[in-house]
Amino acid sequence: MSISAIRSQFPILDQEVNGHPLVYLDSAATSQKPIAVIEAMDRYYREYNSNIHRGVHTLGTRATDAFEGAREKIRAFIGAKSSKEIIYTRGTTAALNLVAHSYARAKLTEGDEIVITPMEHHANLIPWQQAAKATGATLKYIPLQEDGTIQLEAVRETVTDRTKIVAIAHVSNVLGTINPVKEIADIAHDNGAIIVVDGAQSTPHMKVDVQDLNADFFAFSGHKMSGPTGIGVLYGKQSLLENMEPLETGGEMIDFVDYYDSTWKELPWKFEAGTMPIAESVGLAAAIDFLQDIGLDAIHQHETALATYALERLETIEGIQIYGPRDRVGLVTFNLGDVHPHDVATVLDAEGIAVRAGHHCAQPLMKWLGVSSTARASFYLYNTTDEIDALVEGLKKTKEYFSDVL
Repeated sequence: MSISAIRSQFPILDQEVNGHPLVYLDSAATSQKPIAVIEAMDRYYREYNSNIHRGVHTLGTRATDAFEGAREKIRAFIGAKSSKEIIYTRGTTAALNLVAHSYARAKLTEGDEIVITPMEHHANLIPWQQAAKATGATLKYIPLQEDGTIQLEAVRETVTDRTKIVAIAHVSNVLGTINPVKEIADIAHDNGAIIVVDGAQSTPHMKVDVQDLNADFFAFSGHKMSGPTGIGVLYGKQSLLENMEPLETGGEMIDFVDYYDSTWKELPWKFEAGTMPIAESVGLAAAIDFLQDIGLDAIHQHETALATYALERLETIEGIQIYGPRDRVGLVTFNLGDVHPHDVATVLDAEGIAVRAGHHCAQPLMKWLGVSSTARASFYLYNTTDEIDALVEGLKKTKEYFSDVL
């Protein structure tokens, strides 16, 4: 599918912002939604809106079939063995919190170790901080190289026989670093630990096979992969999930309730209390179909080419500081001299260009970089080199506007 054909599927892109054609370069925060996803959710609400697993009427059956059909589609998309290993959540953050509470707090004791990295999003950092405080476990960090990558030797030196959990981002939302998760999983398992993978920034952009990665848990969100907000997925190996207690209780996750005790349904439903994001599951299934029609390999190649082009063009701007390795996914994080990233983003917005500015929910990484915040341009399947050129021209205007501080 050509880039123009792809862009035509995203109606939000066909507009002007502040008198300029919209250049949306913030897909790492949330991606835009294609017509197929919007129409699939609209169809659910118009034609078979009903709750699931509760009624025997026709609409309830259709909704349940769509909800569980989406689960099977997700299973195949990430290569899980069984749909029992696919747990619906509100998003990556909720999925990681589920593991930190239901697995970590039950398994960890004083002196055990949790190993993470300085590049983690807060969603894959704070739950482990809290788990360590609650259990007496120790939080340890794998050191980063100067370019923001991880060497396996550093992993081997950090992970010990006291390590019980290694939690790591598949891809950094700031640096664009692609971490060697499969090799890190081997090191974790060799030391008797499990590995928890934050896949929020990898699943939308490249093929993911949780069995090949040998991930014990893997979390991602729908809204970053052309799907709706409010839905995410926790993959967990069945043997681990079966021995975990649910974080939330009530509603349809129960099997039997008596006055003083209750029992839970089997996987995956014991982790899905209350009314689930039904319309959102329909939208996520449509997003998976859309991405697979284009091809994850083609998407990854397109974004890699955009990142390479962006690095080459941005490096022509005097005074720009770019963070992260050369080999990266489709995002570039930078600072423009002493201009505050919020000011950079404001000037770019006046030109119709949407970028992110701030600490990107990664304050320890900002500390490691020696800055308080950065600007970030992130690309997806619908972005073009012309939009990167517009970004470069916008940054040149920013330089002119703030010439007194550059």
